[in-house]
Amino acid sequence: MIRLIIRAVIYLISAAIGVIVADAVLDDMQLHAGGFLVAIVVFSLAQLILGPFLFRLIRNNAEAFLGGVGLVSTFVALVIASLLGPDGIEISGVSTWIAATVIVWLVTAIASFVVPFLLVKAGVEAARDPESGNTKK
Repeated sequence: MIRLIIRAVIYLISAAIGVIVADAVLDDMQLHAGGFLVAIVVFSLAQLILGPFLFRLIRNNAEAFLGGVGLVSTFVALVIASLLGPDGIEISGVSTWIAATVIVWLVTAIASFVVPFLLVKAGVEAARDPESGNTKK
């Protein structure tokens, strides 16, 4: 259970980083602070549900497209998150949708690999720091 929670937190952080980077790079994409957390949670849940579903669907019907499952599920998750209202994510223009999909997919994938190492490093440093009060004896 703890592993599942840790993986979920890592994915939420990674998804947030991906969406924030896309927002910073793309002029026609806006994040609204009021709905940011809800948008990230909805995006993450949609991505986690859609990924395996689309993988199976494409594997059974169009195996040549398996490499694009991540991009498709990222696009659909962005659509779902943006449809929840203007309080979270707003994306306008076809080129921005395409660019946002690629950026969020790529940055989230990289962050999903890097974030666990950063969290472990921070935990080790906190355990070694006698000032933090977290030192095990």
